[in-house]
Amino acid sequence: MVTESPTESPIDWDELFEYLPGTMVELLDQPGRIYTIEGYEATLVPPIWLENDPRPRYPHELSIVSRQQARVCDLMADAVSI
Repeated sequence: MVTESPTESPIDWDELFEYLPGTMVELLDQPGRIYTIEGYEATLVPPIWLENDPRPRYPHELSIVSRQQARVCDLMADAVSI
């Protein structure tokens, strides 16, 4: 019997953080057409939802154009001193 170790996860965390909401991407089969990632749902296949696109996408269908508009937190903004 093969068991999964506690450190293994079915979620690809590197992929999840690469395709953050707000990241601008281009569909490889539609060069020049830019979309913004609306969300990444790790439990769905394919996992990436784009704004104004009716179906989810796989990472291999996309090329990242810019992460400039990605909504990420500022780690120092929430720092608390003791």
